[in-house]
Amino acid sequence: MFHVASHPHAGKRELYAEVAELAEGLLAGEPDLIANAANFSALLFHSLPDLNWAGFYFFDGTELVVGPFQGKPACIRIALGRGVCGTAAQTRQTQLVVDVHAFEGHIACDAASNSEIVVPLVKADGTLLGVWDVDSPLSGRFDDEDRAGMEALCALFMQAVDA
Repeated sequence: MFHVASHPHAGKRELYAEVAELAEGLLAGEPDLIANAANFSALLFHSLPDLNWAGFYFFDGTELVVGPFQGKPACIRIALGRGVCGTAAQTRQTQLVVDVHAFEGHIACDAASNSEIVVPLVKADGTLLGVWDVDSPLSGRFDDEDRAGMEALCALFMQAVDA
């Protein structure tokens, strides 16, 4: 039902646009945070190439707690300011990390991860919902096109859950 039929020659922009269209369909009319997060994680994990983890960490008022995801078991709790996820949450800025081993304080939940992108999820009222975290076994997997694509997808997610 939600199969991404991208052509191998399609660029990242086209792929992200196609995934965004599918995400809009999945999220439309569903207000439940966990249901949306689970489907969003599955869609992106199975639609974007070269990922080994994709999912959410939700802010509980004190720290980030793992939410719905796709991939191997993950770290359960992450302090604000710690690792890539905690840094994105604290600074409220997307963290694009070409080589996680060069990121001071990186938390290695999966030793196979070599690059990562984390997008902070901020509600319309300015409060932190959490972060969207994606890992890859490839070094340098993520670039500015991925940043733009992930941020646009996360904006769609936030529109659905913040409605």
